Amino acid sequence: MDQKILSLATDKTVDRLKKFLQTLKEDDLTCLLQKQAMKGKATGALLRAIFKGSPCSEEDGAFRRHKIYTCCIRLVESGDLQKEVASEILGLLMLEAHHFPGPLLVQLANECVDVIRDGSLVNGKSLELLPIILTALSTKKENMASGKDKFSGEEYKKQLIDTLCSARWDQQYVVLLTSMFKDVPLTAEEVECVVEKVLKMFSKLNLQEIPPLVHQLLVLSTKGNRKSALNGVIAFFNELDKQHSEELSGDELLDLVTVPSGELCHVEGTVILHIVFAIKLDCELGKELLKHFKAGQQGDSSNNLCPFSIALLLSVTRIQRFKEQVFDLLKTLVVKSFKDLQLLQGSKFLQNLVPHRTCVSTMILEVVKNSVHSWDHVTQGLVELGFILMDSYGPKKILDGKSIETNSGLSKMPSQHACKLGADILLETFKIHEMIRQEILEQVLNRVVTRASAPINHFLDLLSSIIMYAPLVLQSCSSKVTETFDYLSLLPLQTVHGLLKAVQPLLKVSMSVRDSLILVLRKAMFASQLDARKSAVAGFLLLLKNFRVLGSLSSSQCSQSIGVSQVHVDVHSRYNSVANETFCLEIMDSLRRCLGQQADVRVMLYEGFYDVLRRNSQLANSIIQTLLLQLKHFYEPKPDLLPPLKLGACVLAQGDQICLQEPLDYLLCCIQHCLAWYKSRVMPLQQGDEEEEDEGFYQELDDMLESITNRMIKSELEDFELDKSADFSQSTGTGTKNIICASLVMGVCEVLIEYNFSISNFSKNKFEDVLSLFMCYKKLSDILNEKAGKGKAKMTNKTRDSFWSMKFVSDLLAALFRDNIQSHEESLSVLRSSSEFMRYAVNVALQKVQQLKETGHVRGPDGQNPDKIFQNLCDITRVFLWRYTSIPTSVEESGKKEKGKSISLLCLEGLQKILTAVQQFYQPRTQEFLRSLEVTGKEGEEDAEVSVTQRAAFQIRQFQRSLLNLLSNEEEDFNSKEALLLVTVLSTLAKLLEPSSPQFIQMLSWTSKICKENSQEDASFCKSLMSLLFCLHASVKSPVTLLRDVSQDIHGQLGDIDRDVEVEKTNHFAMVTLKTAAPTVCLLVLNQAEKVLEEVDWLITRLKGQVSQETLSEEASSQVTLLNHPTEKAIIMQLGTLLTFFHELVQTALPSGSCVDTLLKDLCKMYTILTALVRYYLQVCRSSGGIPKNMEKLVKLSGSHLTPLCYSYISYVQNKKSTGEKKKEKTAVAMVMARVLRETKPIPNLIFAIEQYEKFLINLSKKSKVNLMQHMKLSTSRDFKIRGNVLDMVLREDEEQGSEQVLPEHSKPHLHLLAAWEQPQLDQFQPHTLITAVEPSVSLPPTPNIFISGLR
Repeated sequence: MDQKILSLATDKTVDRLKKFLQTLKEDDLTCLLQKQAMKGKATGALLRAIFKGSPCSEEDGAFRRHKIYTCCIRLVESGDLQKEVASEILGLLMLEAHHFPGPLLVQLANECVDVIRDGSLVNGKSLELLPIILTALSTKKENMASGKDKFSGEEYKKQLIDTLCSARWDQQYVVLLTSMFKDVPLTAEEVECVVEKVLKMFSKLNLQEIPPLVHQLLVLSTKGNRKSALNGVIAFFNELDKQHSEELSGDELLDLVTVPSGELCHVEGTVILHIVFAIKLDCELGKELLKHFKAGQQGDSSNNLCPFSIALLLSVTRIQRFKEQVFDLLKTLVVKSFKDLQLLQGSKFLQNLVPHRTCVSTMILEVVKNSVHSWDHVTQGLVELGFILMDSYGPKKILDGKSIETNSGLSKMPSQHACKLGADILLETFKIHEMIRQEILEQVLNRVVTRASAPINHFLDLLSSIIMYAPLVLQSCSSKVTETFDYLSLLPLQTVHGLLKAVQPLLKVSMSVRDSLILVLRKAMFASQLDARKSAVAGFLLLLKNFRVLGSLSSSQCSQSIGVSQVHVDVHSRYNSVANETFCLEIMDSLRRCLGQQADVRVMLYEGFYDVLRRNSQLANSIIQTLLLQLKHFYEPKPDLLPPLKLGACVLAQGDQICLQEPLDYLLCCIQHCLAWYKSRVMPLQQGDEEEEDEGFYQELDDMLESITNRMIKSELEDFELDKSADFSQSTGTGTKNIICASLVMGVCEVLIEYNFSISNFSKNKFEDVLSLFMCYKKLSDILNEKAGKGKAKMTNKTRDSFWSMKFVSDLLAALFRDNIQSHEESLSVLRSSSEFMRYAVNVALQKVQQLKETGHVRGPDGQNPDKIFQNLCDITRVFLWRYTSIPTSVEESGKKEKGKSISLLCLEGLQKILTAVQQFYQPRTQEFLRSLEVTGKEGEEDAEVSVTQRAAFQIRQFQRSLLNLLSNEEEDFNSKEALLLVTVLSTLAKLLEPSSPQFIQMLSWTSKICKENSQEDASFCKSLMSLLFCLHASVKSPVTLLRDVSQDIHGQLGDIDRDVEVEKTNHFAMVTLKTAAPTVCLLVLNQAEKVLEEVDWLITRLKGQVSQETLSEEASSQVTLLNHPTEKAIIMQLGTLLTFFHELVQTALPSGSCVDTLLKDLCKMYTILTALVRYYLQVCRSSGGIPKNMEKLVKLSGSHLTPLCYSYISYVQNKKSTGEKKKEKTAVAMVMARVLRETKPIPNLIFAIEQYEKFLINLSKKSKVNLMQHMKLSTSRDFKIRGNVLDMVLREDEEQGSEQVLPEHSKPHLHLLAAWEQPQLDQFQPHTLITAVEPSVSLPPTPNIFISGLR
């Protein structure tokens, strides 16, 4: 039969073939086709023959074709056919489909759709035919019956697509079905329907099936609806990430995790690649992606962001067209996230309304961690983002060229957090990705070298972290490091220090790097530039510290640990240690040559030797001998010769230039510290011959110091030629030399004081020597101060850094104030008898703490060791606390005769500085710090259970008592400096309290009580105490009610702008007095109001962002509005209370100046935020059906209680200024004009803000069908005209005065012209009158903004 059909098909006409096919039964033909297809023999030829004999123009032929199509579809779908045969059949069916008449196409399409709906698909092969059928159907213009209705082909196609999208799709055919739609011509509505269906299927598929589906979805989205497709994919993976992190954070549920991390990351990586590839082909998709994230910026960006979306954005940076835009977007998102976090941390009001969200920085670091799963397309973007953040938000250069960075998390600004995030990204990426390491290192080193003038501490810290992580790995990149060494002599000293410190672990594992560095340093040692030689000294000292000689004390015996990587390399063989010894002795030889160079180089050497000695004790003999030989050059060996030191040899005269040659004070300081360390650490471990061998020059140094001490005490100032009659002028050579010598003598005295105290063992004679040395120091200090006071350039010893070590200061203060041992009593009474000495000791402690706050370290031994500094801080604080609480300032001052601050006040100042420094640098150790201050017998577990809040509260109570005692004094006895310090200390300690704790509530109520019951005229004290109150209040709830109460007090104290109105004094806070109300308290409350307005503005922006993020249906939109209800209510309550606050202030007779300007600016901001709220309701009222009642009340309140008063206040301000001008008519007119223009600038801005508010209220009234304008009075017209009669009079006066005096151009006439302006009411306004009075010969002044505002 098949042969006959094939032979008939070869005829030129088809008649015989038609007749033969008509004779066959339907089943015969389908059975034949089925058999042939199963055999795979000439199926295509048979099908072509059947189609040839079954033309669609004839009913039988069309019907036969339909049967054949149905049979073929079933055959292809069965999966029994060979692949080639099935493809051939489908190809023929596709070619012939468009010949079908409309009704049969509908039937065919319905059959295909039914197969999908019933889940009858076996291999989905037949789906390839459906797009052709639907396309053919859409081209049919005639109406086709479907039940009772008739549809065109296009309409029927739409109905079929709706049916398909509403049907249940078999999981395994989702990708095929999505792929099918890309070949169907779809309208925008149909695309939306299909995309929505595909997105719903995501959650029902296995993870591995998602990437191909995303690919097909993106191809489909090119037909339209890209936004929904992208949003859906991102939202799906966002939710998946959240679920996964929640599963992993469970305790013992790890076995139940549905998806392994690796698998999820691999899938996400593949999906990202698909999206990036799609964006390359379709740039509109990229634009839509950026729009999606930019829209999310307006509201809560953390809703919009997740590790997946960040990784996607970073991958898109590989497309040049979007690179810059994406990085700008990410920068903005990061900084906004940190700013939002800062705002939330500072406001309990916001914390109660806004749920905690994951920070963007956490998500980005999550991306870095996930990138280990073959996310090569993300790593380059991560590296670039890291460097962009570090470059954009690194420390900025300040006046003295230094940049201060703190370690405290809370005190950091958003930009510092962003910079730290950049460094974290680079470090973590460096750890994970081996391929990118070389590039990161190169870029860091390039920035270190090329940015010499800018602060680069953040890059040096990153470099240090990178090298510390893997010094051995970096051996492969060592060429880049050695190349950097070539620039050492050109870099600033601070950068050289940081760089050498950072590469130090690498020097231990790479001989080539070390040799390169030594060559560079040796060249620099003889460079012509001073900084290059200082860099060489710094480098050599660092090498000496870190290449330890065999027999040196272990790091556990040293007072500072060296770090894990260094300790690892310290475990050298004997050969290496011996090699180190040779190497170190060579360096010592190089360094000895520095002793003939400038003073700055020598100072560096002397300051560095102690650290070398402490870290490499076997070099002690070499160092001490070097120092001894150097000292002998300036030491007078004869025991009776005064003075004992050759000061003249320390000063060098080069022509007219006098400069310091030998910093003798630094030399003696170095000797003293090295000697003390050697005696305490090395000598106890030595035995026998070794001790005798070394003792010689150590004993000699001791004897020399002893001799210098005795002879310095005997010496008079005349012996140094430094008595009062000496010349101390900086303009003469002799004067300069005397100032240098005096400074050296003072330094030597300080060093000898520390030396004698350390060896005294509480001997009375030694303490008398100490006091004698101090008196010598004091005399010179007084002379220098006296002489400097007479000169123009004031140089006081306060700026001079003390040579005392922080450990000595700590021990000395403890001995002076806390030592109660009976045997020490007599000797210590010598020092205690001198209040000047004790005050000086406290002052030096304050200086050391200030140094720590400014630079992060202190000068002297162990000044770079954070642990030692912390311990000393604890000891000093304990002494200060005891001294201040035991001997109050009032007691001390009653019997004091000396000038200057009392010791108790200095101790309080020290406590304030130390508490700030501890929070700045040692915040994680606050618990340990507070515990060290307590004198309790508690130990172990009980002590550990006491929280930071409890410890801080205990200290707070002591300072509260002190402040109460101070406030109980008479007004004239009130010490404002002490009160101010006490409030600062309380503020610092209050930050340590947990806001939810009873201790915090007690602190708040106590502060509130003090402000309510105590009246002090001191402005600075009032400001600090009220600031503390507001700060505490904000940590518990919003301070708006407090603001309202204070504003009533200010109004009561200063009176009303209408002098006829008598204001009732409320007296909520006694601290608000006539003297403190303005400007002190007024500016403070306005500043607080500004913060509240900022918070409200942030909330409104967030709400608007949530509404506009997507186009919502009415139901969804009303749900969002319902969710926002608590936030909206809180916003309206805040604004309502703030409105009453401004209602009070705007009626207050505030003095001209900052208070008025700030109030006008804040009122402008208030109206701007009211406008923003009205615009928000314009967005949501269409769906929610109206506006809340409390919003109506707020509008009513603004119309009745604020707007009319604002206009009255503007008139009051203008009248006040014009009155002031008349009084100052004789002053410089140009200056008066400039001030008038400056002070009236906020007025037009305020009027414009009010008018904008009213404009949007009108729009909202129309939309909500609520008359919101019924409470608004018609605004005053702000246009102006010139009164002709007044102008004529003014001009005549000027003509008369012209003969008497010559006026500068644009001066006095203009002041009078201002008086000719007037404000007409709306009904009086006539535009033509503006110009009538102005004569052509008159040059008018520039019109102030206030006169133009009404024309806007």
